[in-house]
Amino acid sequence: MIAKISASEWFVRIQSRLIPQSWQLQCGWSRSVVRRSGLFMAALLAVAVLNACTMLAKPSLQPLRIGISTWPGFDIVLYAQAANLFKERGLEVELIRFENQQDSSRAVLRGALDAAFASLWDIVQSDPGNDSPAVVMVTNISNGADGVVARSGIQSIEELRGKRVGAKLGTVNHLILLEALQLHGIEPNAVMIEDVSNETAVEMLQKGKLDGAVLWQPLLGETAEKINGNIVYTTKEINSLVIDTLMSRLDTVNAKKAELTRFVSTWLDVMYAIDTKPTEVYEVVGQQLGQSGEAFAADFNGLQKGDIAMQEKMFRSPDGLKAAITQISQLLRTDPRAGRLPREDVDINPELVTAAIEGWKP
Repeated sequence: MIAKISASEWFVRIQSRLIPQSWQLQCGWSRSVVRRSGLFMAALLAVAVLNACTMLAKPSLQPLRIGISTWPGFDIVLYAQAANLFKERGLEVELIRFENQQDSSRAVLRGALDAAFASLWDIVQSDPGNDSPAVVMVTNISNGADGVVARSGIQSIEELRGKRVGAKLGTVNHLILLEALQLHGIEPNAVMIEDVSNETAVEMLQKGKLDGAVLWQPLLGETAEKINGNIVYTTKEINSLVIDTLMSRLDTVNAKKAELTRFVSTWLDVMYAIDTKPTEVYEVVGQQLGQSGEAFAADFNGLQKGDIAMQEKMFRSPDGLKAAITQISQLLRTDPRAGRLPREDVDINPELVTAAIEGWKP
């Protein structure tokens, strides 16, 4: 036989279990008060208590620290901050500037950052540590934004045989040069590489101390104009391995899965904004970088952007990221001047981007 109780008596029992006695005394609640309140008040308070419990049980998202270096394919994320897209996704994101991607990748693997924007080339060469690097998103692929500029009189990559070319060894510039040489059937050691930064390479070109240099836009075009030289190669000529990504490490991916998934979702918001209101996006980002929207748009247009189609291709296709890592490793071994061997433990992690795509709506 089931005993019958009144609504107010039922609420008193629920109250005694869900609400600490100290709270009840402080608020002046008593059995007689509740009974006088009637069914409506009892139900109303019960719903309020249950909702409060649900809110208290809901875990809050942790902040994210993301490393970023100057590059149009990375800087486009500044729009998410300016337009409060991160906040709309419930995220607190701190973007931390680095001079180069090697340092930011190292900081991720040492646990100082949650993730960083970095090229696949740099990730494959990242320092060994206690954890493996994990690629969780593709930001862009170079499609004309990088190239080789040569002094006046040199019209092709073939004419750089036996010449001096500026390219920082081990960096993406080294990869760009190796791709250009491979495309034209030239052995890496047929070119003398001057191991210098972009800025130094430009100075040396202007002084006639180099025959060519690997640069990226806008410096590539500006330098060709200054020295009255020629752009003899760009990444638009091939399916380039200059693939830029968001990388993390396995421990962080597991610990901050919800936060990183929402970061990827916010990135997709930015890609959608480029499609629907590009002028606004470029103006906002350009303003934060101290340049015009038109100038930033020109730089960004030399890239294939990391939209949903790009993510699906690179994470799911047989010729996607895994194939790219194999090709990068082979290229790196063809020119030991960088002094680094490719890592074999890079994790291509589709889990976060898959979850973001499935839950994303325009």
